[in-house]
Amino acid sequence: MKTNYLTLAALLAIVTAGCAVGPDYQRPVASAPAQWAEPLAGGETNAPASLAAWWKNFNDSELDSLINRAVRSNLDLQVAEARVREARAQYGIASANLLPTLDGSASYARTETSKHQPVLGSIPLPSNIPFDNNVYQAGFDASWELDVFGGQRRARESARAQVEASEFGQRDVLVTLLGDVARDYIDVRGYQRRLAITEDNIQAQNQALAITQDRFKKGLSNDLDVQQAASLLATTKAEVPTLQTEIQASILRLGVLLGQQPENLVAELSTAAPIPTTPPQVPVGLPSQLLERRPDVQRAERELASATANIGVAKADLFPKFFLTGAAGFESVSASDWFSAGSRFWSTGPTVQWRIFDAGQIRNNIRIQDARQQEVLADYEKTMLGAFADVESGLTAYANEQTRRESLQDAVTASRNSLDLANKLYANGLTDFLHVLDAERSLYQAQDALAQSDRTVSVNLVALYKSLGGGWDASGQNAGLAKN
Repeated sequence: MKTNYLTLAALLAIVTAGCAVGPDYQRPVASAPAQWAEPLAGGETNAPASLAAWWKNFNDSELDSLINRAVRSNLDLQVAEARVREARAQYGIASANLLPTLDGSASYARTETSKHQPVLGSIPLPSNIPFDNNVYQAGFDASWELDVFGGQRRARESARAQVEASEFGQRDVLVTLLGDVARDYIDVRGYQRRLAITEDNIQAQNQALAITQDRFKKGLSNDLDVQQAASLLATTKAEVPTLQTEIQASILRLGVLLGQQPENLVAELSTAAPIPTTPPQVPVGLPSQLLERRPDVQRAERELASATANIGVAKADLFPKFFLTGAAGFESVSASDWFSAGSRFWSTGPTVQWRIFDAGQIRNNIRIQDARQQEVLADYEKTMLGAFADVESGLTAYANEQTRRESLQDAVTASRNSLDLANKLYANGLTDFLHVLDAERSLYQAQDALAQSDRTVSVNLVALYKSLGGGWDASGQNAGLAKN
């Protein structure tokens, strides 16, 4: 017995001191530029970015409500949450493989032994020896794989990295969801704004048509003026169905994002409201802070860690596996003395398994895991570069659209003044009606373009927040969720 204990102690010492085969993971060194290449010309600053609840910067209570409801009920987010639970359960399985397993069993059997078997059948036996018996058995079987070469520890390391990757994946879904809700809501308000402009122009053009018809009846103008005014009015009216369709489509998309029947939000959002306005300043932080905020980058890095650990799992199959096994219990042919001292049995001892020949399966599996690690490494580097490109593009688009909006505001003012002047000249017979039509058309186009630009500025800011990884707290607490 003392020898058994010494053997067990020696094996445990080997396990404790044993190293895990395969490469030890080292997070790749990521280089980031000191400053953004794009000048911060749209109100952005290098001040530390607080992005957990970026949508609140639009000061729109309806948008706040929609986002809170989306976070509670969005189906994509529920799928991501289920994947996190799945990954955690897989980690529990990988951790359990490092510990012993214990099985309990109990059985009863009625057996009869052959009288003509090779051993008993060759010797004379007394007639009173029973060949049929009841067999009662109960006991425990235990097995423990000693992780000498670290294959199980590498498997647990890989599973843990997958848990973290799935958590960052959930946060990436959250970032996308918040951006989609804000974009679709801004689309609704933008199309409503364009519809209102169109309806105002229809009313003004109706009045212009009435004036031309009256002048024609009085002989002060010809029928051409009437037909041109009617043509412009019909063209403007043709825009209404298209805008109504876009409004409806955006509302339906929002319903899906909120995990509701698509039409549930129609009544709530059908009343027009202003396009959410952007804040005067947008802190974006420094490039060096971006990689810690982008959940897709963090997820790719954790997947790289998992792939690296899987190389060790594969390499561990090159080496022998050591087990401690044991069994203990009670066995008897009579239920009356089943659990007596004489019915006890037990066994214990080490076992070694080593695959001698497998036609190259293990080494090819190692090559597979090496290739997968290189694949994931390339994806990680690509994701990092894409993150920087997203922000640079977002900064450019946000700043340039604001410049464009300023020019469109000047164009609206000039077009309105031009229409007023054209109407006065036409009323006094100093110009033909064509100039009035051109002025009306120019004003409508400038107003519509300005409304689209207002929407685009807000959408570009949403895209910028999304590219910065906005919507979750890097400390792991989602401060921007429905709790707020």
